[in-house]
Amino acid sequence: MTVLQSLDHSSNSSRSWSSPPVRPVLGTRDVHVWRASLNPPLAIVERLRQLLTPDEQVRADRFHFEFDRQHFIVARGCLRTILSRYLEIAPAEIQFSYESHGKPQIASATSQDPQLKFNLAHSGGLALYAFTSVGDVGVDLEHIRPEFTGDDIARRFFSATEVACLIKLPPHARQEAFFNCWTRKEAFIKAKGVGLSLALDQFDVTLAPAEPAALLRTRWDEDEAARWSLQTIEVGPGYAGAVAVEAHDWQLSCWQVDVGTL
Repeated sequence: MTVLQSLDHSSNSSRSWSSPPVRPVLGTRDVHVWRASLNPPLAIVERLRQLLTPDEQVRADRFHFEFDRQHFIVARGCLRTILSRYLEIAPAEIQFSYESHGKPQIASATSQDPQLKFNLAHSGGLALYAFTSVGDVGVDLEHIRPEFTGDDIARRFFSATEVACLIKLPPHARQEAFFNCWTRKEAFIKAKGVGLSLALDQFDVTLAPAEPAALLRTRWDEDEAARWSLQTIEVGPGYAGAVAVEAHDWQLSCWQVDVGTL
């Protein structure tokens, strides 16, 4: 049973993931998030490898463990294939450029839509891809590991406000709150494209399980939070996800990818 099959048989929330259209179209308010398993049969892994550029294949071969190598190949091959549906060009023809902190974007020379923004995340054998034209976008996905949710880790990375909120929660709610906080913060810094240069404790997000996802404030600009909106991504049991967009009043669609049919 694949990861996606396991999610579909175990979670009502994953039923909101529908099959994507062959030719997806981004409206002026649309944010599309695609979910894919990174563990397809080896024949599909090899087919996706053929879509990668020589430098991407070199990057794949640098991974020490085979499963890491395969996950990189599938994640990158899926990205190229999904982007090809939006851009209506062959997957192998897509060229990427990179911002100063490594965030990928489509090279303008190959893009028919210069407003198309995208971001990706993968963890625990799953990948999420976010696409929109409404503004900068970031997505994060985490495979929930209970041993990673200690108060010491929260104090190391979260803001004082977030830590105070976390420790006030009952013990049974803290794991969900921890990963709510982590994924929302990661999605935001990925959307900004600043990488580790922005410390996670320099801004506050909501985290309580019953609280809507939101960026509350930043330490460097009192007006920044008002420009952003966050939303939880219901990935499935054992995972947490979030998407951040520099815009408001957008509409989210969640689509599940069958990697074998890409």
